[in-house]
Amino acid sequence: MNEAPRVRKKRAAVVYNPLKVDIQRLKASVEATEKAAGWAKTAWFETSIRDAGQDVTASAIRRGASVVLAAGGDGTVRAVAEALRGSGVALAVLPAGTGNLLARNLELPLSDLDASVAIAFAGDERRIDLGMVKIVRADGDSQEHAFLVMAGLGLDAKMIKNTSGKLKKAVGWLAYVDGIARSLPELKPIRLSYRLDNEPTKSIRVHTIIVGNCGLLPGGLLLMPDAKPDDGILDVAALRPRGPFGWAKVWRKVAWENGVLRKSALGRRIIDLSADVRDVTYVTGRTMRMTVEEPQDFQLDGDEFGEAKSVHTWVDPGALTVKVPAA
Repeated sequence: MNEAPRVRKKRAAVVYNPLKVDIQRLKASVEATEKAAGWAKTAWFETSIRDAGQDVTASAIRRGASVVLAAGGDGTVRAVAEALRGSGVALAVLPAGTGNLLARNLELPLSDLDASVAIAFAGDERRIDLGMVKIVRADGDSQEHAFLVMAGLGLDAKMIKNTSGKLKKAVGWLAYVDGIARSLPELKPIRLSYRLDNEPTKSIRVHTIIVGNCGLLPGGLLLMPDAKPDDGILDVAALRPRGPFGWAKVWRKVAWENGVLRKSALGRRIIDLSADVRDVTYVTGRTMRMTVEEPQDFQLDGDEFGEAKSVHTWVDPGALTVKVPAA
């Protein structure tokens, strides 16, 4: 009599930043959930200064992980997603950072560890896009990376570079207010040339330019109201305040129009009847190339990535599978 073939149990892997997580609490939650779900023993991988998560995630894929839980800040989540690109292996986000950008945009739990772990083992799967970027330095060296939420050139990248790590631990995303204050002495417009898709090359002067796969920032600020993580399109926002009230107009656009008025039919009608705020310019496309006169600070998902002389960004549609709450 032939025996029925043994069904191989699913296995999860956890990639965690030891500086961001309570490892004992995390292990207790994962072990209890894996046991209840009937999964095999979870594999554990620690990030390091040399490996933000890409190499250990590749190892988790080779070992047959069905889902990789990224436990850490936005940098850890971004690194894990970069390695999972196109693999079909799902990403589960266990937020433990300051911004938690992807979790906010996908409406995932921000502070409930057990709920996040439960989604990893029993949630639904959703395909989203990845933003891709090739960064070229002043010396010609280049790097290619993925981003989940936003890539920024200019003031926003300076703000991130100038934000105190100790202050971020103490007060969270509000520390970026201090980063903005520290960046003001360096505040000056950037001249750059850009090419969107196959359109002609154009020139523009901006204080910052942000390419987004998602549009929501900490504090409920909706920078890009039309950005969707699964529409196969990148949204671009150029902030170019002009005159003594330029920054006030930028704030009105982002905080009031995008964050408040767009949430109601009446508010959207008010926006339609109002004069457009020219200090914030929006465009969309699938690929964008930018070149600056002088190297500028650059950031990906809230982490500084040095200075860039030119940047090529493009969208990789549906390249990442993410665990979300079950319907």
